[in-house]
Amino acid sequence: MSSVIEPMSHHASTANASAIAAIAGGYHNSPFDILGMHPVTVGGKASLAIRTFQPQALSVNVHRAGTQYPMERVHPAGFFETVFAGETEFFPYVFAITLHEAPGSPQTHHYEIEDPYRFPPVLSDFDLHLFSEGTHLRLYEKLGAQLMEHRGVEGACFAVWAPNAERISVIGGFNQWDGRRHPMRPRGASGVWEIFIPGIQQGDLYKFEVKTRYQGYMATKSDPCAFAAELRPKTASVVWDMDRYQWHDSEWMAARRARQSFEAPLAIYEVHLGSWKREPDEQYGHRWLSYRELAQQLVPYVKELGYTHIELMPITEYPFDGSWGYQTVGYFAPTSRYGTPDDFRHFVDRAHESGLGVIIDWVPAHFPKDAHGLSFFDGTHLYEHADLRKGEHQDWGSLIYNYGRNEVREFLLSSALFWLDKYHIDGLRVDAVASMLYLDYSRKEGEWIANQYGGRENLEAVAFLKRFNEVVHQEYPDVLTFAEESTAWGGVSRPTYVGGLGFDMKWNMGWMHDMLEYIGRNPVHRRYHHHNLTFSLLYAFTENFVLPLSHDEVVHGKGALLAKMPGDYWQQFANLRALYGYMYAHPGKKLLFMGGEIGQWNEWSHRWEVEWVLLYFDAHRQIQEYVRALNRLYREQPALYQVDFTWNGFEWIDFHDVDNSIVSFLRRAKDPNDFVVVAANFTPVPRHGYRLGVPEGGYYRELLNSDSSYFGGGNLGNNGGVPSEAIPWQGRPHSIVITVPPLAVAFFKRENRF
Repeated sequence: MSSVIEPMSHHASTANASAIAAIAGGYHNSPFDILGMHPVTVGGKASLAIRTFQPQALSVNVHRAGTQYPMERVHPAGFFETVFAGETEFFPYVFAITLHEAPGSPQTHHYEIEDPYRFPPVLSDFDLHLFSEGTHLRLYEKLGAQLMEHRGVEGACFAVWAPNAERISVIGGFNQWDGRRHPMRPRGASGVWEIFIPGIQQGDLYKFEVKTRYQGYMATKSDPCAFAAELRPKTASVVWDMDRYQWHDSEWMAARRARQSFEAPLAIYEVHLGSWKREPDEQYGHRWLSYRELAQQLVPYVKELGYTHIELMPITEYPFDGSWGYQTVGYFAPTSRYGTPDDFRHFVDRAHESGLGVIIDWVPAHFPKDAHGLSFFDGTHLYEHADLRKGEHQDWGSLIYNYGRNEVREFLLSSALFWLDKYHIDGLRVDAVASMLYLDYSRKEGEWIANQYGGRENLEAVAFLKRFNEVVHQEYPDVLTFAEESTAWGGVSRPTYVGGLGFDMKWNMGWMHDMLEYIGRNPVHRRYHHHNLTFSLLYAFTENFVLPLSHDEVVHGKGALLAKMPGDYWQQFANLRALYGYMYAHPGKKLLFMGGEIGQWNEWSHRWEVEWVLLYFDAHRQIQEYVRALNRLYREQPALYQVDFTWNGFEWIDFHDVDNSIVSFLRRAKDPNDFVVVAANFTPVPRHGYRLGVPEGGYYRELLNSDSSYFGGGNLGNNGGVPSEAIPWQGRPHSIVITVPPLAVAFFKRENRF
């Protein structure tokens, strides 16, 4: 039990009165100069003064080595001080605080706390130097809320970049959200503020209270580098320990390079987690699945369908459900809608244990204007451009990053590396790349500013994207990067050392739009639009393409894929099977948005789940079985995936048969003797006795026929296969005579050469 000495006689504070007033008023910009322990001279004698601001306290004692020394209230707002006369050696201490049990209550409560202002800085000068020059790529290990032991005391170091702030404070439940209680230490010209607060634990809520020198602006901001956040509409950040989770995916990580090479199959199932499936809920009618429930349900579903990867629409924290995650405020926090950071890591872990890769959408193109986010962060346009001609996306009502700022670039680069490091993410799909590349994107004349050479290219964004890909591939060479880029910008998926942007792959938006336009036409008119089928092969190998049938094509009035198909009920399903078959035969990796695999009729809405009730009907179960069969065929046949990005993997047999709307071609593996013959008929008329030239004699087994009754078709086929004939055809020494079913795609492979 500690003893208590008698109070010292009243004395004037050793601190400047105006400085005390600034602390009490919450506008002192260097609190460590005043608070904590400081050498002073009292009565001509070197001494130590301890000062604290505790506005909630009735009294404060300094507890040192078993003895409590009362402090004097030297400012009515709650500024306390005591002097240790004649002492010059700093020593450890805590504060013993007495306060009312509750406002107006005569009962008192006592507790002890460490003094944050007795601890030295955590961030090194070298960290700050790297940060200022834009080369610190692990900001998530320094900024934000870092749980740690500092000078033998458990707590958290809080750090944030706000160079134009007059004062920054950490506020939270631990200080009654009072910005006067924990003002931070400015770290020189770096613009970084930091403070170590003892006793902080995982789960504690916090924000930064930002007071600027401009027009009295003050705001409470979420932590840009927070690891977790409250569930919207609440906006506080959450302290989280990022080092305690134990991974179980070592086998996947060891094999990832081979599984994600260009010569590997890549079949991606794109998902919006909040609307894949929902559970009944008494309060809301239905609720989202949690990350852990998704690990139990979504992961085995995708695995059983035969996909190789799951792609998640943005799970980085975002305020507005209707943005689907594409307006991010938390670049280091998985959205709390579905659980905690550890819950999301469990989801990724289970996917990897099941042999599935996880790709996330990552959005460095823009961010929302929400007051608690990055906009006008320190009373200035810190992350965004001040000039709205460069700083605002008019279409989306969001703000554009200032890629010319070192600190902004490394904030984004650190975010990218964070997901690869802390969450073992296997790929990053960068959204809205075209909007980053062009200064006049979706702008009229006079609404944009040309670059230094008078051009429309955003040179700073181009440099950022190149740097992003260089950093990711240097640090994680087995991770894939994807660009959603909708223009003809050259070299998107070419290395930066040859002038490219450095992405591994690019979404083939041209193929997607051409095919959907073609397949949506009445078959009688398709002969006049045959180029929609064939045009993509003119540029198919200029980039490393992914063929996407994504969420963007089944929303905002565009209708579901099945609903786009012409004809009667049977023909709609047949057309959909033909579309999928052609996608899997065409060079390029594959992506299908959820719901497409069961032939959903209604377009996607983030408010509802996939129409699983449709699986009570044969036609929809058969579409699902067809997608499963396509994925199995795709993974089993190297000719369909090994050579996706050069002409060596593709060879037309006939693309001239406009009258019949038939195309035929070969797909070849790395071994050119391993090939698959593909014939696609986009009319509802079966073509019997259809002759195709083939490179070698043999028996051609029918690997898959989309008209099989097993998939809901009319069951026209080739009795399992056909022998070739030594009849030259279409420039080849042999030929086969097949039945090409209506609105169908058939795959053949040579066996038993003769």
